[in-house]
Amino acid sequence: MNPNLPIALALPHKRESLQAHVKWGGRDVTVGGGAPVRLQSMTNTDTADAIGTAIQVKELANAGSEMVRITVNTPEAAQAVPYVREQLDRMGIDVPLVGDFHFNGHRLLTDYPDCAQALSKYRINPGNVGKGDKRDKQFALMIEAAIRWNKAVRIGVNWGSLDQELLASLMDENSRRAAPWDAKPVMYEALITSAVESAERAREIGMDANQIILSCKVSGVQDLVAVYRELARRCAYPLHLGLTEAGMGTKGTVASTAALAVLLQEGIGDTIRVSLTPAPGESRTQEVVIASEILQALGLRTFVPSVTACPGCGRTTSTTFQELTQQIDDFLRAQMPVWRERFPGVENLKVAVMGCIVNGPGESKHADIGISLPGTGEAPAAPVFIDGEKRMTLRGDSIATEFQSVVENYIQQRFGAPVVTPQN
Repeated sequence: MNPNLPIALALPHKRESLQAHVKWGGRDVTVGGGAPVRLQSMTNTDTADAIGTAIQVKELANAGSEMVRITVNTPEAAQAVPYVREQLDRMGIDVPLVGDFHFNGHRLLTDYPDCAQALSKYRINPGNVGKGDKRDKQFALMIEAAIRWNKAVRIGVNWGSLDQELLASLMDENSRRAAPWDAKPVMYEALITSAVESAERAREIGMDANQIILSCKVSGVQDLVAVYRELARRCAYPLHLGLTEAGMGTKGTVASTAALAVLLQEGIGDTIRVSLTPAPGESRTQEVVIASEILQALGLRTFVPSVTACPGCGRTTSTTFQELTQQIDDFLRAQMPVWRERFPGVENLKVAVMGCIVNGPGESKHADIGISLPGTGEAPAAPVFIDGEKRMTLRGDSIATEFQSVVENYIQQRFGAPVVTPQN
């Protein structure tokens, strides 16, 4: 062992950037400039259905989303936005709303000022603001609305809706090179140029640089990494990360995690979204859960208590540890909307649910609270470890229920506010 070579954690060194503010009421979600990486999500409701949209926004916010984007694509949707905001305020949900505009955003923001005011941020796609002479005028109208109402903007480029005039111009320029690039690098350049030049146009119109966020979304992992590395090098704006059209289930989860983890580890990214296609009947909140797990796994933020669990092997005699792990994990997540207020710091709790004696006691001791369930040939007893020490042994058919009560009591004792005795 070489005492001169200590092993250190390879924590990300955050990229320096400007800082934007996405506000609603007393809530100010800072983006960039050293602020934590923020979670974002998007509804899939018809925004004209104000009640249905507000309910889904509430679900996403309770799952941990710090900004929620809603579609604003028709006059009816624009008219409904203030009512969505009103419903959320009545429910005590102060999450900022982001308006997603394409094609007609300039008209909607101009014709429906209540909508423009109720939103906290506008997403503008440079590829969809208009063509030819109309593009600059219509882009300017959206930026002027943001300035008028003091709103942040995300200039969000997407390779599925890239500015075709810009792309054609760069293709022509490339063809005149002595050694032309392949088509993909030209596409990368078009994405980055569209974002950066649009931001500069916004500043020329009068937009504060501190209210601009950029994104360049693609659907390939290596493409996203390549584009964002260069985008981060060429600008100081906060960056929103996301693999667009990531897909369903395992594919979407793995692809998003692979792409975002590389960039976040390099300090690139100030807000993230996992654009997951929900399975039929699956909650929209799953994308928030995955995004928060990415940040938590990288050690960038903590959102919910972590549950370390045994994967199971030939030593485990039942599915008890699986069922208990699921029960505890579901219980902790369900309680977090309340516990965030009642028990500050509870998100740092570490729980272990293990299936046999091989790693059970050791993992349980590493956790704040852990249980080692009996495996093959072991006595029908489950020792419980609290703060590294064995405190009790559970037996019988109600181990799961008893352990959940032990976890609840531990949380109340460790994270609850101390009782203050009145002075006479």
